Formats: sequence, C-alpha cells, structure tokens
Amino acid sequence: GTAYASHAVNMIPFFIYYSMFGFQRIGDLIWLAGDIRAKGFLLGATAGRTTLNGEGLQHEDGHSLLLASTIPTLVTYDPAFAYEIAVIIQDGMRRMYQESEEIFYYLTLYNENYTMPPMPQGVEEGILKGLYRFKASPHPQPLSHRMGEGGRRSGEGLKAHIFASGPIIRSALKAQQILAERFEVSADVWSATNYKQLRTEALRCKRWNMLHPTEPPKKSYLETALEKEQGVFVAVSDFMKIVPEQIAPWVPGGLMTLGTDGFGRSDTRERLRRFFEVDAECVVVATLYALAEKEQVDRRIVARAIKDLDVDPEKAFPQISVP
Repeated sequence: GTAYASHAVNMIPFFIYYSMFGFQRIGDLIWLAGDIRAKGFLLGATAGRTTLNGEGLQHEDGHSLLLASTIPTLVTYDPAFAYEIAVIIQDGMRRMYQESEEIFYYLTLYNENYTMPPMPQGVEEGILKGLYRFKASPHPQPLSHRMGEGGRRSGEGLKAHIFASGPIIRSALKAQQILAERFEVSADVWSATNYKQLRTEALRCKRWNMLHPTEPPKKSYLETALEKEQGVFVAVSDFMKIVPEQIAPWVPGGLMTLGTDGFGRSDTRERLRRFFEVDAECVVVATLYALAEKEQVDRRIVARAIKDLDVDPEKAFPQISVP
C-alpha cells in the first residue's frame, strides 16, 4: 500500500482475512498503516457476531467496526448488498488513486448467502455518505386507530424507521412486514453503510457552528436526511450497539439500538440472533417499545407482541451470559 511513495508506482492491494483476526490481533499494525499513509482495501471476511455461527468466540466478530473507528484515515463501511460494495470500491479507487487522498479502506464481508437485489436509482450518494432509504413501508401513509381499538391515540398514525447493516438488514425487512401486517405500523428500512462517516461529518458541522456562531448553521448529511422524517428510529446491527449509537445525538427524538454485545456462541444463526435480540421479532418489539416510550401506543401492545412473537422476556442479558 506504500509503493506509490517508495517506488512511484501505484498498486491497489486487496487484503482479505477473518475480520476477528484483524484489529483485535494486529491493531497496532493497522494503526501503523495509517501512520505511513498506506492505501488499499482491508476486507474483513466472516464479519459480524452471528454469520459464522459454528465457531463460538474464536471467529465471531462484533466489534471490529468499533476498533476501526479509532483510526482517523481509515474509511470504514458495513455494506449489505453487492451493489453497495461496487459503489464503495469504485469511489475508493477514485479517492485514493485519482484524487491522491491519503486514506485506506475497511469493508466488512459476511458469511451468509442471500439474494442480491438490483441497485435502486439514485442511492449512490447515500451509500457513500453512510445512510439511505432502501425500502419504504408498504403502507407509505401511517395508519391510525383510536386508543380503545388497538392501543393508539385517536387520529395518530404510527411511523417508524429501521436502520440496518450487512445481512441483518433482512431482519429489518421481515420486521417491516410484521409491523405492517400485524401491528399496522408504517416502517421504512434504511441501509446504514457507514456510521463512522455519519458521525464524523456531524461533528465537523457541529464544530464549524461552534466556531462561527454568527453565521447560518451548517447541517450534516445525516441531519438533512432525517430532519423531515416523522416517527421513531431503531437501529439493528450484527455488531455491538455502540456502533450505531455513534449517531444517536443527531437522530430526531433519539435512537433505539439493537446489537450483539457479548461473546460469540456456537449455535444456528436463528438461535444466535434471538439470543442477541437482533432477529426480526426482536426488532418488532423494539420498534413498538420505542413507540410506547413516545406514548404513541399503549404498553399493552408491546406486551402482546412479546407474547405473540414468542420472545422470552426473562431470557438472559446477552452481554454477560455464558454458553
């Protein structure tokens, strides 16, 4: 990654490896790569706490994105779809080798097969900025009911937004369907590709506003993207909750987060995702709870969802549980 400086020859290295064996084991060398202005792509394969489901603590990575956030020149992405990877790599090559930016990249790659959709029109900016609406609710206008007929306040519609990354976006999409069909909640699913980028830009704008108090304030991409949205916001990730929580200060009304805090375990993906509470059913419960916290649904609706969706309210707290 430094051949451009040592030999005046640009090379484009792609280094793919078990994501668990990267930042956790050789973090100092990755920091060194930033220090010596290396370029190229680090590809963290078998990323996520629940995708490589048979090898327990050894390979189940739920924190490399957090460690990656500490390196200033490392551009970090957590893509869900093949087209996102293509857009990110193309732009990375432009930035590193055409614009000569002294940066390098980390992309998470998972261990799960699922159908790759075509790229929606006009999402390239959102992919690179870190967030875009992937699938709007099947009920674009929130439905409304009276409190006595389902636990909603009279005349109010129920709206939610679910941020998701990597394969866990499928949990969000299934939750979107359940919310619409069984609880009459209109939920949009957003692909969150880069929480670090969203946070960094928001901090940059906040700093500029602090130092230019008499100038019209600047808004970050995140603030602009969400400022007109109504409803509650939920984020679900195959990484620790603190990864999506990086953007919580700039999410209108706050952010409810689901993630994989704790050690990895050996089990099926379905059981692992229920254990860590990042499956579709837990996303539904979290969304309804967020609405209840805003007094938009009766808490009895949340209790009914927990029962109907077979979520054990007395299950162990994943972060401190042992196999």
